[in-house]
Amino acid sequence: MERPAGRMPSPPSGMIPIHELLSRIRWDRGFARGRIEIGYLDRIEKRVIRVPFRELRFPEDRHHVFEIEDAGGVRRRIPFHRVREVRRDGRAVWRRPC
Repeated sequence: MERPAGRMPSPPSGMIPIHELLSRIRWDRGFARGRIEIGYLDRIEKRVIRVPFRELRFPEDRHHVFEIEDAGGVRRRIPFHRVREVRRDGRAVWRRPC
């Protein structure tokens, strides 16, 4: 059964694994419409930091991390397990259970 572009998939567990969701956002233009933000847990600030998806880079040598550039121009690698939420147009579409 074909699912309409832009709809979140519904796996039996109720939550798609984050690596699958990030891959779908990267490669499915219809699904990635809107303003997508990733919220990840910053270990130093001890809070969730939201960044626009378009600012993420996915290094070819590491498959379960993404890179961001901080305000000082330093590239940081964030492992997928620190992603806490994904938002589309300000609305949460994926959250990691606490």
